[in-house]
This record gives sequence, structure tokens and C-alpha cells, in this order.
Amino acid sequence: MALEITDANFEELVVNSDKPVMIDFWAVWCGPCRMIAPIVEEMSAEYEGKAVIGKVDVDSNPNVAMKYGIRNIPTVLFVKNGEVVDKQVGAGPKQAFTAKLDALL
Repeated sequence: MALEITDANFEELVVNSDKPVMIDFWAVWCGPCRMIAPIVEEMSAEYEGKAVIGKVDVDSNPNVAMKYGIRNIPTVLFVKNGEVVDKQVGAGPKQAFTAKLDALL
């Protein structure tokens, strides 16, 4: 299951991670977010131990969303060594997400 990333644990789970991190910024009311949710969950199982897969609810955690300039959701950020190295704005096919994450492994 994808980790729940919050304003409080963002530093620990994302910035300080020794593995690549994929973060799905989403909201309950967002249709396209619900479309990619199963992909994010599948990937969290497939990449267990190799990468960190998490989700940030932008309504509950506005600080992280503001810090990274998230204006459209879903937005998926790819982070390595605490730095954003790639992103996907909007829903996309699973292979778009896996290709970006595989490039960081």
C-alpha cells in the first residue's frame, strides 16, 4: 500500500530517503486522481524495497503542495536524494510512471 505522506512526515519519508521516491499529489474530489490510484497502489507493491511510493492529500497537507508548486492534480513527483528530478502532471498510463521511476533506480 502506498505510504500516506503528510506535511509532518514529508522530510523523513521523502527528503531523507535513501531510495527514489514517487509522490502522487491527489484529492478525494479529483476524478483523474481516482483513475491513477490503482496504478499507484500496484506500483507500491511492485517496487517495495526498491523505491518509496507515497500519496499526499493536497487538501489535508497544503504546505507540501505549496512548497512544490502543485497547481494541478494529479501531479506525480519523482524525487532522488531529496531533489525533484522528474514529474508527471495529469493522469497517464502505468508505463509512463514506471519508466520515470525505473530511470532513477
